[in-house]
Amino acid sequence: MNKSTPFGDIEVFDAHVHFFSDGFFRTLTGQGTHLSGDADPMGRVASMTGWTMPPEDPAEFAGSWIEEFDRHGVEGGMLMSSVPGDESSIAVAVASCPRRIVGGFFLDPTRPDAVDRARRAFDEMNLSVVCLFPAMHHFSVADNETVKAVVALAAERPQTAVFVHCGALSVGARKKLGLPSRFDMRFSNPLDLYKLAAEFTTARFIVPHFGAGMFREALMLADLCPNVFLDTSSSNGWIKYQSAPIDLATVYKRALDVAGHERLLFGTDSSFFPRGWHAAIFEAQVNAMIEIGLNYDQARAILGGNMRRLVMKVESRK
Repeated sequence: MNKSTPFGDIEVFDAHVHFFSDGFFRTLTGQGTHLSGDADPMGRVASMTGWTMPPEDPAEFAGSWIEEFDRHGVEGGMLMSSVPGDESSIAVAVASCPRRIVGGFFLDPTRPDAVDRARRAFDEMNLSVVCLFPAMHHFSVADNETVKAVVALAAERPQTAVFVHCGALSVGARKKLGLPSRFDMRFSNPLDLYKLAAEFTTARFIVPHFGAGMFREALMLADLCPNVFLDTSSSNGWIKYQSAPIDLATVYKRALDVAGHERLLFGTDSSFFPRGWHAAIFEAQVNAMIEIGLNYDQARAILGGNMRRLVMKVESRK
């Protein structure tokens, strides 16, 4: 499926979509007494957020995302579970439509079963991207033996990637539900990834949101390590942290100068319904690409070709 763009018809494959499953919301309701004690916790969540609660069946929810992609002319995306332990939900989603859904899963390396979970997710659940949130789970990717073991697994498996959230971290669902977000930003520097990326050259790393406020550090990492990719997702509100005025077109230009168009992955950071796929993010990013003069082949690579090449298994493309 191709989407009409100012560059021409292009297959769009979103590199960053959160799969807010029934399991995700039930996990969150268990983290606050004001929610878990409610007679109808999911109804309370719906009321507090204004969001549509997903069906219990992950396959049915995956179908909602496919319908949403169809509505916008989008081929598919990398859908990630958004709490540790919810691998089974996203695995069901992938199995329901492997040609259009790539599976990512949250992993907390501080848990004793983390390596076994990652191995099972890769080998038995057909998931492709392990998603690490150092600030959320209070660990450093620079000197954590469990993280190193997980990266070693990815390095041995083609069409897998290690997603590492760096920079500013804010979880809208937690804010809306009044849940604490005790993140530790000391673990958010993209340069902490350098040692792993340099050692495991066959592993591929994704740093989302252009580094989410640590743009300079993300560029340094990408410049030094050719196996590091930058994901362009979200509204990129981190731009306000820059010491000099900068806009999205300038961000794209600088990222292209360092990483080239082959290592940029378009994403939206879409997550909840009824909003669904965040079309405004797509439009803003396409406008930025036009402003800096990208051509059709460069746009096609960024808008989906790179992500497809990175993690989509050959048999799933058919």
